[in-house]
Amino acid sequence: QVQLVQSGGGSVQAGGSLNLSCAAVNNDYNRLCMGWFRQTDEKEREGVASLYTFGGTAFYSNSVKGRFTISQEKGKNTVHLHMNNLESGDTAMYYCAADRPVVDGGVVVCFSPDRQGSFQWGQGAQVTVSS
Repeated sequence: QVQLVQSGGGSVQAGGSLNLSCAAVNNDYNRLCMGWFRQTDEKEREGVASLYTFGGTAFYSNSVKGRFTISQEKGKNTVHLHMNNLESGDTAMYYCAADRPVVDGGVVVCFSPDRQGSFQWGQGAQVTVSS
């Protein structure tokens, strides 16, 4: 089982930037999906960004696309989420997640709902954006 250790996050004012990191243990990132979900008391957990490590394909939710960038650091088995132009709506607990991809008709699907019970989770990192 892959283990995920998170770091980063913190507090910034709107328009600022923060970085999240997630180190995967016992996995070489080959054919693995890694990403972040965020959750608040007001909203259900939602996917933010994910990366298919084998092909390097990144996915983003509409709310963060163009502002967040997910990248991988294979040498250290680490992925990073660079969060730019942060908004108050980005305030949440961010959980790193990992799972195997599902290929459906040649399309790679990360974090398929059918595999939700198999997702591996990091401990979470708080991101707070002040207006």
